[in-house]
Amino acid sequence: MKATPSLSLLAVVTLAAGALTVDAAAPAQAATCNGYVGLTFDDGPSNSTPALLNALTQNGLRATMFNQGQHAAAYPARVKAQVNAGMWVGNHSYTHPHLTQQSQATIDSEISRTQQAVAAAGGGTPKLFRPPYGETNSTVRAIAAKYGLTEIIWNVDSQDWNGASTEAIVAAAGRLTHGQVILMHDWSANSLAAIPRIAQGLAARGLCAGMISPQTGRAVAPTAAVKPGAA
Repeated sequence: MKATPSLSLLAVVTLAAGALTVDAAAPAQAATCNGYVGLTFDDGPSNSTPALLNALTQNGLRATMFNQGQHAAAYPARVKAQVNAGMWVGNHSYTHPHLTQQSQATIDSEISRTQQAVAAAGGGTPKLFRPPYGETNSTVRAIAAKYGLTEIIWNVDSQDWNGASTEAIVAAAGRLTHGQVILMHDWSANSLAAIPRIAQGLAARGLCAGMISPQTGRAVAPTAAVKPGAA
């Protein structure tokens, strides 16, 4: 989802292999996790997903993948691959419209069809929802809640949707503090290239990539009771 710049610092609510290769660096993980952050990738799954999953797993990172329902329906095997790689899968609407400009019936359809598409693809039933562009209102939140979803925005915007360089994306991840969430995208080549250095930077600060809690909307330690899959 392309972000709206004015929304880039919103708090977390009320939050086929690709052609590009990534250096196969050894996983950079903190010896002790002194805090957790939420890495999120919007708009998948896509042709970029296999390379993204490979980079994340090679670097010992887990992330929440906010999938579009239309893409989950088109690439069900890639949704399953996300789960198999240890990622969590969230709802990012079916066709990525500006939901605040839609009728209540359309909002409901966008959210419910994505729940169904992700589940049918083997991603479980999502518990987290990110509205396209970070645009939301009371109607969007109420319909998301109707489907058991917690709305998640972000604390840090990588600006990868706006052409941010790999350097800038690494720097954005460097601003994350415990519990915070960063916005990135499944299709971004620069975000893909940034992953090894994001991992190194988090490890150097004693931070680990965690899951996003449906209760608080903040990044927390993964729990044994919560398996990879629906987030």
